[in-house]
Amino acid sequence: MAISAVDTITPAFQHTKRQLFQPFRFGQWSRLAFVGLLAGELGSGGSSKFPTSLPRSPGSSGHGLGEIFPKIDPALLAGLIAFLLVAAFIFVILMMYISSVMRFILFDSVVAKQCEIRQGWRRRQAPGWKYFLWQLGFMFATIGGFVLLAGIPLAFAFALGWFNAPREHVLGLILGGIVWLPFLLLFFFVAAVVHVLTKDFVVPQMALEGIGAVEGWRRLWPMIQLEKSGYALYVLMKIVLAIGASILVAVASVILILLIGIPTAGLGIIAVLAGKTAGLTWNIFTITLAVVVACILLAAFLYLMALISVPVIVFFPAYSIYFFAARYNSLRLLLYPPPPPAQEPPPILEPQPAG
Repeated sequence: MAISAVDTITPAFQHTKRQLFQPFRFGQWSRLAFVGLLAGELGSGGSSKFPTSLPRSPGSSGHGLGEIFPKIDPALLAGLIAFLLVAAFIFVILMMYISSVMRFILFDSVVAKQCEIRQGWRRRQAPGWKYFLWQLGFMFATIGGFVLLAGIPLAFAFALGWFNAPREHVLGLILGGIVWLPFLLLFFFVAAVVHVLTKDFVVPQMALEGIGAVEGWRRLWPMIQLEKSGYALYVLMKIVLAIGASILVAVASVILILLIGIPTAGLGIIAVLAGKTAGLTWNIFTITLAVVVACILLAAFLYLMALISVPVIVFFPAYSIYFFAARYNSLRLLLYPPPPPAQEPPPILEPQPAG
């Protein structure tokens, strides 16, 4: 009988404890942190709000980038910004592919209780590529859906002239927002559910049977139809567990920032002041150096976050695996392999009497 989403918590927790602490292996722990970070399994419930503009002193007029970087040619600065935007787009696509392959490596690591990155990277290129194509298409479909969902009401409001005199159409704008906002929230909720169900239940099928994501969904959908309440409870429990895990990770993030982030920021400020004292100015070289150093520090901070989040990184894949194993025979046989058939002892030959 298939266990419920609530009952799955116990075996997932026991699996996490056995894999990480019985025995504790720092090498495995660090590799799981690396795989989980690149697979996108690292969660954080903390939200950081940054000011949209730099604080100004009473005597400053604030003329923008020209005042901050007065000795840089505007055309050169624009070229640098364009280059960074293109590089960022390429980086996002590359990381999406790496994340797709790492998703299968994380699945194998949790099932086998052993994380092997090199072997997994060589072995999981084919399903990783299929999952990457799915993620790419899903990303563009989500962006297109949002543009369509946001563009129609905005075009309607623009055609009515509400933006030309917004004070005269406050009631219409408010009522329109009240009607439009639930549809927008529903759209993002459905997109999030599809993403979660894909990585939790379609990826195991892709890993074990070599099928694509579309075929995996074609097989998953009848399972969901037969057990709507079970999968709905799974989604609900996933939200509840994610909130709890996010709170724990947020607390750990604050502690990590206090211990490492603030001293690092202080050293950075000292380095900037020392550079200004030595006569350094903002130019292409110093800006590029600052961006590279900031990226390295951010990557190091995220890896430290992943290190302290390894129990979360293992628990959530284990939770989905144990839930789905009760409903997907191939995964159940992998998780609970049948015992080898008992071999019958050879027959005992009685000695023949001498003739």
